[in-house]
Amino acid sequence: MTDPSLTILPETPKDAQAIDRLHERTFGPGRFVLSAYRLREHVDHLLDVSFTARIGTLLVGSVRQLPIRIGDTPALMLGPLTVEPPFRSRGVGRALLDRAISDAREKGHRLIVLVGDEPYYGRVGFKIIPKGRAIMPGPVDYSRLLVMELVEGAFDGVSGRIHPDWSKAF
Repeated sequence: MTDPSLTILPETPKDAQAIDRLHERTFGPGRFVLSAYRLREHVDHLLDVSFTARIGTLLVGSVRQLPIRIGDTPALMLGPLTVEPPFRSRGVGRALLDRAISDAREKGHRLIVLVGDEPYYGRVGFKIIPKGRAIMPGPVDYSRLLVMELVEGAFDGVSGRIHPDWSKAF
């Protein structure tokens, strides 16, 4: 992104309505049936590792992360990551992704999971979760279930159902 006015800032409660409209425009109503949305039904995303992208005052992108567990192991679920269509392929999504990963690492999180395209997310270190190691609620294409270790070896021995981290429930 060559536009120096791009800013990546932590999400605030005041951003919620604009982000919801962005999700509606970019993902449509079908987003609510996706397995990842089932995880979001009772546990809210964490504002300190969720970010907005703005050019000037215009919201052009967002990434959220929510607390989950894989079996008994705490992790983050990254997503949704979205950028307004006119601003795609200009580095906005990558800037959001880099900030989300960096801040999660700095805040002591050890694992991030997401459902997405390995060719895109693999460039920053996400890998396909070996078949059977983690089970999503509802249907999911397991070739798109990815994990990133923020601490080397953090995924060693981890397996089980992916579920909301109920200790963070609202």
